[in-house]
Amino acid sequence: MNQLIECVPNFSEGRNPLVIKQITDAIEGVEGVKLLNVDPGKATNRTVVTFVGSPGAVVEAAFQAVKKAAEVIDMSQHHGEHPRFGATDVCPLVPVANISMEETAKYARQLAKRIGEELAIPVYCYEFAAQNEERRSLANCRSGEYEGLPQKLKDPNWQPDFGPAEFNAKSGATAVSARNFLIAYNVNLNTTSVRRANAVAFDVREAGRLLREGDPVTGKLVKDETGEPIRIPGSLKKVRAIGWFIEEYGIAQLSMNLTDITVTPVHVAFEEVCKSAEKRGMRVTGSELIGLIPLQAMLDAGKYFLRKQQRSTGIADEEIIKIAVKSMGLDELAPFDPKQRIIEYLLENREPKLRQLDLENFVNRTASEMPAPGGGSVSAYVGALGASLAGMVANLSAHKRGWDERWEEFSEWAEQAKTWQQKLLQLVDDDTQAFNQIMEAFDLPKNTAEEKALRSAAIQQATLHVIMVPLEVMETAFASMEVIGQMAERGNPNSVSDAGVGALCARTAVQGAYLNVLINLSGLDDDEKVKELKHRAEELLYQAEYKEQAILAVVYGKIN
Repeated sequence: MNQLIECVPNFSEGRNPLVIKQITDAIEGVEGVKLLNVDPGKATNRTVVTFVGSPGAVVEAAFQAVKKAAEVIDMSQHHGEHPRFGATDVCPLVPVANISMEETAKYARQLAKRIGEELAIPVYCYEFAAQNEERRSLANCRSGEYEGLPQKLKDPNWQPDFGPAEFNAKSGATAVSARNFLIAYNVNLNTTSVRRANAVAFDVREAGRLLREGDPVTGKLVKDETGEPIRIPGSLKKVRAIGWFIEEYGIAQLSMNLTDITVTPVHVAFEEVCKSAEKRGMRVTGSELIGLIPLQAMLDAGKYFLRKQQRSTGIADEEIIKIAVKSMGLDELAPFDPKQRIIEYLLENREPKLRQLDLENFVNRTASEMPAPGGGSVSAYVGALGASLAGMVANLSAHKRGWDERWEEFSEWAEQAKTWQQKLLQLVDDDTQAFNQIMEAFDLPKNTAEEKALRSAAIQQATLHVIMVPLEVMETAFASMEVIGQMAERGNPNSVSDAGVGALCARTAVQGAYLNVLINLSGLDDDEKVKELKHRAEELLYQAEYKEQAILAVVYGKIN
């Protein structure tokens, strides 16, 4: 499988779109990378760019971006709210797929070495690319910022890891790293006071605040036996935070870096800031995401807020994300488009999928002269409808007046129904792809003995695949009947007929997919395999028919 890494460079320019475009053009000029997001900030005068690709392509694109930034940005003229010390201020590499952090760190150091040697820019390596423990912290590497660089570069302890130990007035310095997925996240406060925003930052950030005698701001620092100042840790692990005033919006913000969202997710950080702000007489009015966010982080947030409302979480991802956006006010300062801000959505194959067609187009595509989609895809789609009906009954039951104490029970059933629904929708496309694969195998050349052998092997492999997909439809549709049956017995009695229709759909999916298994078994040369697969399919068919009758008996009993 292909290795994939993400690069999230931050450039010290957020106001001139022409300058920003020159940098992003340099990135897009490298084959093998995909530009995902460009997020400029006027007040910070900083742009966060996100792109992904194969490691070699990403390293090349990052170098070209740093090179272009050195040409078009003059740090001696730069002013902004965010800490910074270079035209390309930071350039982290993030492992995404099939690559370790150790491998990613090696690529980061390769990039840092090239920037230092070819562009004569001092480079510090931080996080997992750091050469020593002190430099793991970006804050340590960037301390003193651009204005303090001339003096810092003279310090023997702060010689750059790569590049000359000389002040580059135009480009400053650059920090390169390999790191975990980091989320830059700002929370909006109903105040203009940076001091009060910082007080909240000290409450929540992992580093906390320095312990002082008497007054927490002006009091004398309390030190330990070694003479080091004692800190009162904040409430959130893996969180960095500062307060600042954003003139563009006329508000103070708490600016956070969530360095490990498995430890402190976005919604947990948001809620903790809300608590601290309220204690200090302020109110959170919304929040702002900088760059991209993983899909699971948004789903986790939406489900958290749904559970707070004692509402079912077994609803469409789009609705869960909408709850997350509204609950955290992610659209307060600017529109929040999930298709442009969630990394998985940006990486999706843009080719149209059968399951994404509207109902009329799906029907028309099925009725056309093309052999696919056919009965296999339709069986999977009917099964998805059956699972959807189970989810509907579960969600209606979770909201039924007088059943408030049972919302969690039905939410869990709705989640299960959604799992089967999504799997069956995926199988709608998988079935057509399997059919196309076998057609491609039959089209392979057969002029020589070697070609004939290769073609025969490809046909057998594709035939097995075109059997296994409808077999998976059978298994998944049958599994969904457990939820359907529970909803017939326990769910909202006003919706029992919907559970009955769900059972009919599920059994139809099983029987329809069974026909596809049978017709394709004739093309498989392995007799033992044919016998095994036929037996599995027959067992599923009999079990589904029995389960359907049991569910319908419950349905008719309640209706009559």
